[in-house]
Amino acid sequence: MPYEFKFPDVGEGIHEGEIVKWLVREGDNVKADQPLGEIETDKAIVEMPSPKSGKILKLHVAAGGIIHVGETMVTILEDHETESDAKKHMEAKAEEKKNVPYTGSVVGFVEEAKGVSPIYGAKTQSAQAVSGGNLGAVQATPAVRNLAKQLNVDLSIVKGTGQNGMITMSDVQKAAGAAKKEEAAGIKITRKYDFFGYVDRVHLHGVKKAVAAKMAESIFTAAQLTNMHEADVTELAALKEKEKLKFEKDGIKLTFMPYIVKAVALCLRDHQYLNASLEGEEIVLKKYYNIGVAVDSEDGLFVPVVKGAQEKDIKMIAKDIEKLANDVKTRKVNMMDLKGGSFTVSNLGSVGVGFFTPIINYPESAILGVGRVVEKPVARGGKIEIRKIVPLSLTYDHRIVDGAQAARFMASLMERLQLCEFEGK
Repeated sequence: MPYEFKFPDVGEGIHEGEIVKWLVREGDNVKADQPLGEIETDKAIVEMPSPKSGKILKLHVAAGGIIHVGETMVTILEDHETESDAKKHMEAKAEEKKNVPYTGSVVGFVEEAKGVSPIYGAKTQSAQAVSGGNLGAVQATPAVRNLAKQLNVDLSIVKGTGQNGMITMSDVQKAAGAAKKEEAAGIKITRKYDFFGYVDRVHLHGVKKAVAAKMAESIFTAAQLTNMHEADVTELAALKEKEKLKFEKDGIKLTFMPYIVKAVALCLRDHQYLNASLEGEEIVLKKYYNIGVAVDSEDGLFVPVVKGAQEKDIKMIAKDIEKLANDVKTRKVNMMDLKGGSFTVSNLGSVGVGFFTPIINYPESAILGVGRVVEKPVARGGKIEIRKIVPLSLTYDHRIVDGAQAARFMASLMERLQLCEFEGK
């Protein structure tokens, strides 16, 4: 029988995805591992490979549609199967739908109101009349109800095409699409202006939706406090300029970030409460030093992770950061590169920001904000010198890290940066 490829569990608690685009069409022949399409989750875009070789019989969700884990994405007629197998499969599916017994819901059968169209119903027909005044009469799973809520679709006036009138994901998506076409007829109008003037409305989805939820969780869970410091990086700036040409020969763009990531990883070994998380009544002190680097993209904020930063040299860290940033911006980042962080560094200095209050990448216990390097007059040995200074903002979870612990960590970090100590000692 033809193979039904269901949307797999890709981990990280992801339970749904949006079909960005299909790379194949119905009737196409595909090879095993050939990309079928791109699916956007709240973490990244996943390119889904075909599990079998054969012919695409059906794409079950249109581009732009939502698919949940366990739902059929594609039906494939395998190479060893014939068209008669496909016909038998479709007949069996139809018979299966027809023969499923149904005795009604706990509130009984609902008589379909006369004069109601399959999707929208007459304008004079109220939702209450259609549903019998009882929302429980709507036959839809929790996942379908959630999708309807997101798309502003009234389930009480949607006719289900599933078994015994069950409303499916496809029904909701079609209803939402039809609603847009019928806006001019008055069925649904989304105002593009408010009391003061015209506005644009941008749907919160994908990465931005995930970041919004993550930030809210962080703010309302961790007790966040920010300490601010200024580090003298005059010698470090000279070292960077000295090594810049050497790195460029290897195709690597050198910035301050590799030095900061390396210094952070080394300092965390002696200040482990800043490399920790809180689980119930236990503080988990992590013995690995994986530093997340916040990367901005058109689709939102990602935090890919430099694994084992304490063991890598500056060149390797610079190479890692550059590759991870490029992968994020082209939306080809591997899911594993977004996992396993123990501490995060966020750099807004590249866009001209000085001090700021970064939000912890929960459940980590701390995050370092790096500002713009500037020249400032500094008193040294009774003389005024112009030095290169970088603003550093450390936000930490006060449930785990005490103020003095945070201060000692920052003193150690600033010393390493000032003295250019990036060896594992």
